[in-house]
Amino acid sequence: MPDVNRILVIGGGFSGLTTAVDAAETGAEVIVIEKNPYLGGRVAQLNKYFPKLCPPICGLEINFRRIKTNANITFYTMAEVESIAGGPGDYNVTVKVNPRHVNDNCVACDACAQACPAERPNEYNFGMDKTKAAFLPFNQAFPQKYVIDSAHCKGDCGKVCKEACKYNAIDLDMKPETINLNVSSVVVATGWNPYDANKLDILGFGSIKNVVTNMMMERLASPTGPTAGKIVRPSDGKPVQNIAFVQCAGSRDENHLPFCSYVCCLASLKQTTYIREQNPESKATIFYIDIRTPGRWNEKFYSKVKEDPNVSFIKGKVASIAQDEGSDDVVVTAEDMMTGNKVKMKFDMVVLATGMEPAGAAKKISGVNYNENGFALPNLGIHSAGCSKNPMDVTRSAQDATGAVLKAISTAKLAGQGR
Repeated sequence: MPDVNRILVIGGGFSGLTTAVDAAETGAEVIVIEKNPYLGGRVAQLNKYFPKLCPPICGLEINFRRIKTNANITFYTMAEVESIAGGPGDYNVTVKVNPRHVNDNCVACDACAQACPAERPNEYNFGMDKTKAAFLPFNQAFPQKYVIDSAHCKGDCGKVCKEACKYNAIDLDMKPETINLNVSSVVVATGWNPYDANKLDILGFGSIKNVVTNMMMERLASPTGPTAGKIVRPSDGKPVQNIAFVQCAGSRDENHLPFCSYVCCLASLKQTTYIREQNPESKATIFYIDIRTPGRWNEKFYSKVKEDPNVSFIKGKVASIAQDEGSDDVVVTAEDMMTGNKVKMKFDMVVLATGMEPAGAAKKISGVNYNENGFALPNLGIHSAGCSKNPMDVTRSAQDATGAVLKAISTAKLAGQGR
């Protein structure tokens, strides 16, 4: 059993970061495990987030600073928990740390990327552009340290990067490492993944030009995205003048995600403001089943968007999305439930409001309990926070994380009393 209250946080997204800093500031020792090469999770990929509609780095930077100045927090990136054994107050955790091939000497000078001859799809931008195989995940990534993607290195290209580095920061001999941790309690904050739009056959993602997902739209609108914030369609770079949003793309569907993903309606409403602010002559149409915007502020935001004469709402399920003959335009066919008529409309681009799928649906951690949809369930000293528990927005994720901290601290105290 640990001599101190040691809390393991699985996931370095917004809820994981909040859990870590709140717990550490009570005096607990905190260890954060994050599978990506950076902290910040999905929030880091957003253009803006609620409620202030400001860039997410505003909130993330505060937490990064709190982590850097708190000696109680240790974090591992490119790491995954493989198993959890034991019980409250005395958990044994096995963690696999994957090689970054860059050590702490890195000063993020970019010399390795400039010299690197190989490219890789940019996962941060959902494959809409490429980076070099030596790369910084994004401009303000934390830790501010490059990564060598060995899977995309060709021949001796890694040596080229190594020779370009003046700080001896590149270590091509790094190997996967397994570490074992002894902790008092665990908080699962593994977050969510966008539902795989390739599974939505009738909506044409991957086969029809200019059908993108809502998270891809966030990156298109971001100044740090693949188009430097210009909302243009992927096929030809044409500025988007007429755009459609298709709600519940996979959510509330027994064949895909049987639950409401909570944030999709607000996300689409937010994204209509992106296009309308960037191009005052643009038009947006939202195809929806129900618009769900819980909360007083969210309802006000919905009302504001509805007042825009260039934004239309059509209540009805989309029956199909097809490629327009002879152009890169996209044709949406749907039933208008308010009139009973079938509508067929042409757009420059279509955005699918894909749902939030918990990370546990794709990869479960041995020792953690999950429900049928992959959401983590509480289990004595193993607690869950944020979107690993339920779909929720950033504000609710932060609030939920604080609640998880209280439970984790209580676990350690109760276990200590039982020694």
